[in-house]
Amino acid sequence: MNRIIRIALMLIVLLILFVNSRPSTFHVERSATIAAPADSLYPRIANFHAWDAWSPWAKLDPKMKQEFGGADGTVGANYSWTSAMDKVGSGRMTLTELQPSSKVAIKLEFLKPFQSTSTTTFSLNPDGAGTRVTWAMDGPMNFMSKFVCLFMNMDKTVGGDFEKGLASLKQQNEMAPAAR
Repeated sequence: MNRIIRIALMLIVLLILFVNSRPSTFHVERSATIAAPADSLYPRIANFHAWDAWSPWAKLDPKMKQEFGGADGTVGANYSWTSAMDKVGSGRMTLTELQPSSKVAIKLEFLKPFQSTSTTTFSLNPDGAGTRVTWAMDGPMNFMSKFVCLFMNMDKTVGGDFEKGLASLKQQNEMAPAAR
């Protein structure tokens, strides 16, 4: 019996050491080229009121409570949401840096179902006749986050949502002007 306990303890220690050896930060990034000028895309990203039209999460819970603060499209403007659905949860986004038609940086705070703070950035760069939009998220990984990521691929999970959002932004901005 003692041998089984020692082996179990050794396995637990090895698991703890392995989890602690994982990276202490994460980075998720996706890009899409959109046949539209950056100055027409920028307001859809820098104004939280416009997110419902293209955000992959906005459609998950139509009953989600939303609140907006600050002046739209200015540093300090914020958006908070509360949902009963775990996939949507609750949290807040605050605009932290704005470079018109080229960059939007956001402090992203999840409150439920788990607490975390990340930085989300949108970079808009000329690409031929259109704009290359890159959506990225960076944040710290504590022990529990590292452990969960042993079973869940953060890049695939969040990256898939980024792909959906960029595809929606692309679709809306590449429609004929009469259809807008």
